[in-house]
Amino acid sequence: MSEFTAPGILPCQSIEALIDQGAISSAGPWDTDQVQPASLDLRLGARAWRVRASFLPRRGTVRQRIAEVAMHELDLTKGAVLERGCVYIAELQERLKLPKGISARANPKSSTGRVDVFVRLLSDFGDAFDDVNEGYEGPIYMEVAPQTFSVLVRTGTRLNQLRLKTGEPPRLRTESVGVDLTGEIAGFRGRRHAGVVDLDHVDGHDPRDFWEPLYPRDGQLLLDPGEFYILASKGAVEIPVMEAAEMTPIDPSVGEFRVHYAGFFDPGFGTDEAHGKGSKGVLEVRSHETPFILEDGQTVARLVYEPLTEKPSRLYGDLGSHYQRQGLKLSKHFRVWGE
Repeated sequence: MSEFTAPGILPCQSIEALIDQGAISSAGPWDTDQVQPASLDLRLGARAWRVRASFLPRRGTVRQRIAEVAMHELDLTKGAVLERGCVYIAELQERLKLPKGISARANPKSSTGRVDVFVRLLSDFGDAFDDVNEGYEGPIYMEVAPQTFSVLVRTGTRLNQLRLKTGEPPRLRTESVGVDLTGEIAGFRGRRHAGVVDLDHVDGHDPRDFWEPLYPRDGQLLLDPGEFYILASKGAVEIPVMEAAEMTPIDPSVGEFRVHYAGFFDPGFGTDEAHGKGSKGVLEVRSHETPFILEDGQTVARLVYEPLTEKPSRLYGDLGSHYQRQGLKLSKHFRVWGE
């Protein structure tokens, strides 16, 4: 991998170079589509543990802390159901030996956030979720906490992704993201007592068993406390080929809700060059303790753009994508509404 002269997000060819150098290794063979334009999909390993509580391993290893809080162990090689309302720690197949100057940050994959599964990355002696320090060497783990649906996972299931970077990439710009409440269906609300979602079964679930369609009234939507919603952005989202973006929650003073668990947008999303012009951002919204009336066009999140160190050799959608050119869309696990 060549030396970088400026801070930035590493593109796919640089991630592949790190793999070739052994800076990123795996317990099993790599999947052919695992490296995305500016991120690396991470895969569940062989074991997970049901734990009493979430934790940060600030003064020890993740395995040491698991021994203190584990309730029982699950064998993921045979598949296991992770129950909603419970917290699990899973080992990942990937292991890191980051060179000096390279750090990383993780985020849930889009499909994970859209089924309201809260995931966070853990590293040994880490004092923050999702962030991996420069030069870190060791295993990585994932906290998994299904919120609305219980989910079926197995060894190899991909729930989060890793973005690698040099230095501290500058914020190129920040854009406000509004919500669209003008469609015939404004969004979907998760059914709390639905069945299990198999996270490796694409197009394998009837959405009517898991979701309730929502119809706007006068461009407004009432968010009920504790409920989970899928909505769409008012405008299209476009990520230039030399940039990547992360969608971040708004300041709590603007509204009593959280938007977007899955925050990474790879270069090429929504662009003409990648045949995705007009793609919208899908918003994963969870209301807090107070009912809140959301209005059409209201700002609900912000997109923060950062530079890549160089142009990626492939763009979002080149390996196939369920979400390029999307409008209001449920996760890939569900058939298209109405079909």
